[in-house]
Amino acid sequence: MSTTPTVVLIHGAFADATSWSGVITELQGHGIPVIAPPNPLRGLASDAAYVASVAAQIDGPVVLVGHSYGGALITVAGVTENVVGLVYVAAYALEEGESLGELQGRFPLSPLVSNLKEWTYPTPGGETAVEVTIAEDAFPGVFAADVPADVTKVLAAAQRPLAAAAFEEKAAAAAWHTKPSWALIAAADEAINPDVERFGAERAGATVVELEGASHAVAVSRPKEVAELIRDAVRATS
Repeated sequence: MSTTPTVVLIHGAFADATSWSGVITELQGHGIPVIAPPNPLRGLASDAAYVASVAAQIDGPVVLVGHSYGGALITVAGVTENVVGLVYVAAYALEEGESLGELQGRFPLSPLVSNLKEWTYPTPGGETAVEVTIAEDAFPGVFAADVPADVTKVLAAAQRPLAAAAFEEKAAAAAWHTKPSWALIAAADEAINPDVERFGAERAGATVVELEGASHAVAVSRPKEVAELIRDAVRATS
């Protein structure tokens, strides 16, 4: 079994695993094993269970990294035995029994909330459920203001929707109570109020780095800085 933790990168809503491409390149360049599985984006409990199953099947220690909604997932999945650290990247760090809506509700809402577009999708029971994306014209300013315009147009077209029910589900656990954590705050985030990120990180006792001018898509725009914080976590848990 390797003593260097494997980094598992969990993307958030309105994105996919390719949003980690620059971060993956940086980590691989330093010899750090890394995978970026797909996030189903169907609900907090089921998504966290999927992340936990991925982590549990890796030989050796794991550092879970979550962007945005992915932070809520690593908070729950992080109780998996071989997870040794948590890294929050412009992310939600929930408390046990808390929902995304409750955490966001402590602070003024970000521009994201008024720029969501609703869609529907069929469920196995034959019903329909609601999912949301960011309106394409609002996507650059809300999600990726510091990313080149041509890249942002592609990101907006390829965004993956989040089940609306995920905002109301409560976290079954908060792994930061027993696992060390790190947090990167995107100071110019228009998707999550940066104060939500700061509050969660402080409550978790995380080691914090704040990047001025960084948008919600900080892993795309500032991959070196994101990877450096992840490397700090890997070094500390090796």
